[in-house]
Amino acid sequence: MATSGDRDAASDRQFGGRIRRYAKVTSTMGGLAARVAGERYLGWEIDRGKHAADLRQALGGLKGPIMKVAQILSTIPDALPPEYAEELAGLQADAPSMGWLFTKRRMAAELGADWQQKFSSFGRDAVSAASLGQVHQAMGLDNSPLAVKLQYPDMHSAIEADLKQLKLLFQLYERYDLAISTSDIYDELSDRLLEELDYRREAMNMQLYQHMLADETKVQVPSHIPELSTNRLLTMNWLEGQRLMAFLETNPDQATRNEIAKTMFRVWYVPFYYYGVIHGDPHLGNYSIAKDHSINLMDFGSIRLFRPQFVAGVIELYKALRDNNRDQAVDAYERWGFVGLDNEAIDVLNMWAEFIYAPLLENRVRPIQQMRGGKAGRDLAGKVHTELKRIGGIKPPREFVLTDRAAVGLGSVFMHLGAEVNWHELFHELIDDFSVDALAERQRAAATKVGLPDNLIAPYSG
Repeated sequence: MATSGDRDAASDRQFGGRIRRYAKVTSTMGGLAARVAGERYLGWEIDRGKHAADLRQALGGLKGPIMKVAQILSTIPDALPPEYAEELAGLQADAPSMGWLFTKRRMAAELGADWQQKFSSFGRDAVSAASLGQVHQAMGLDNSPLAVKLQYPDMHSAIEADLKQLKLLFQLYERYDLAISTSDIYDELSDRLLEELDYRREAMNMQLYQHMLADETKVQVPSHIPELSTNRLLTMNWLEGQRLMAFLETNPDQATRNEIAKTMFRVWYVPFYYYGVIHGDPHLGNYSIAKDHSINLMDFGSIRLFRPQFVAGVIELYKALRDNNRDQAVDAYERWGFVGLDNEAIDVLNMWAEFIYAPLLENRVRPIQQMRGGKAGRDLAGKVHTELKRIGGIKPPREFVLTDRAAVGLGSVFMHLGAEVNWHELFHELIDDFSVDALAERQRAAATKVGLPDNLIAPYSG
């Protein structure tokens, strides 16, 4: 039996290991600072590709929240230099799980010393482990299958330390590339990450999605078990399904792939266009495919409520691009939260928007690869970036971060599926009867029903 001294020694080793890992990241980033200064002021050339690989190795070894941030950043165009985005995209979400003795101590801290008596069985090994916590499969006292999500210890301190590293990374980037102002991106990521630590908030988000998707027959949302949940422990019913890549290895036919893509589109965008809510993380580990090809939606930590005017602006920009109406596009960007845009900035934003909205603008079946993959997309991204630098850069609004992350992530999912769908038709099914007033009313009613505090409900003045 482990003694108090043994546990203290283990904690000391863990703390020491974390300090050493942070030191490695700091050293790597400090090296970049020196090289960037040399490049800018002395004309040195730095090998950003090699340094990005070094940084990826350091972050991957950290296995903490900053790794999750790095994955997010790798999907946001121009949030990081391309060399870094490419390397950080390779980081895996799975981290080494806590051992059984450590898990038992954590469970006792959350549910009490008799916690095992509250389950008929509890899997010793985690079925999945990520940057903030791990999931165990268990059986309730009524023999119902459960998923038990257990947060790692000291995550608040770890996130605060990681966010300091992230701020330094952003500052270094802006020292040599002013195309994108990252201050609001940093603030948004900070708030969303800290929210993910509150599992009671996640339980409310889960209930919110049950309400919003109640009429969608091809999606399952788990229900949480309040008596087996705390701020750092979330227990819910188990949803059986296959991960996307495993499902694709079964070689489903094109019709099945298309139907799954249509379902995914509605699962993400019914909440957005009807309630102003988005699931900001279409990561491949956050959903699975059931036997009937419906979607099991999981992990409700990265959820955001948007201003009704912002959602209206998203639709208004689509109409502006469709009708080639420049004044309407300007109004849409202002609804999004862009400020101080001149004609050149509007031209560059329209260039970007036409690429993002391309799947929606043509009323015909198109493989999304034609619009999202290959050299054309990379060339356009490079051109937009060059133009932004030329005009002195822009500052994206905070709400841009999660909407863009969701769009890019879903685009990746649709490309994996090889989906051939009429995206225009799907989109119009959601927006043709859009009313900003009705959205505001639905959002407030839904948020109030599940108990979200008023300060989380987006303001709306009509």
